[in-house]
Amino acid sequence: MRKDKELAIKMRRDGLSYRQIRAKLKIPTSTLSGWFKDMDWSKTLKDRLAKASSESGTVRLNELNKIRGERLRRAYQAAAEEAREEFEILKYNPAFIAGIMLYWGEGDKLSGQNVKLTNTDPEMIKLFVFFLTQVLGVPKSRVRGHILLYPDLDDWLSRAYWVKASGLSREHFTKSTVIQGKHKTRRLSFGICMITVSSAYLKVKILEWLKLMPLELMNKGYYENMVPSADS
Repeated sequence: MRKDKELAIKMRRDGLSYRQIRAKLKIPTSTLSGWFKDMDWSKTLKDRLAKASSESGTVRLNELNKIRGERLRRAYQAAAEEAREEFEILKYNPAFIAGIMLYWGEGDKLSGQNVKLTNTDPEMIKLFVFFLTQVLGVPKSRVRGHILLYPDLDDWLSRAYWVKASGLSREHFTKSTVIQGKHKTRRLSFGICMITVSSAYLKVKILEWLKLMPLELMNKGYYENMVPSADS
């Protein structure tokens, strides 16, 4: 085994992230991923790395708005690199997979600043909030809910419904918007709920995961690594 690979594996077992190992050894993330994919990392190590990635990501969420110009471009590049690194930790997490596929189907992909999903299904909204707060580590204080109402719906009752469904508090919901429906009789009982996190950094990461997850799901090796071998 080449010496830099041995050293990289030791550093990984000691709890260093892909980013830290890459910075010290000048080895590309893709190479590190190939070296580490068959390693039997302990759950404790995975949990620690996931927590560290989540915490560092939260700091970056708060700092990104202060960055402009060339620094902003570098920040987005760092976000994409961080997303690829975290993907290796999260790609077997069922809640992460569900959240990414949910966003692929229902989330906003066009705006550069907002991570946003709009739907009428309360379970879908609840799952998306869980994905943001419990899987990605986004503080609840950064999550916002917004309700689109038809003119004949009660705002207070609709808000109470979506507060309960989402697991957020009333303070997380902004002022509702009244809309005109296209159908006079086929109306939704509590309107439409929109969940948003304003973060260009997180948006870059999610878009990167949207590229990686479908490819991984269509890769036979992904499932071979997921299922324990007969000897384990």
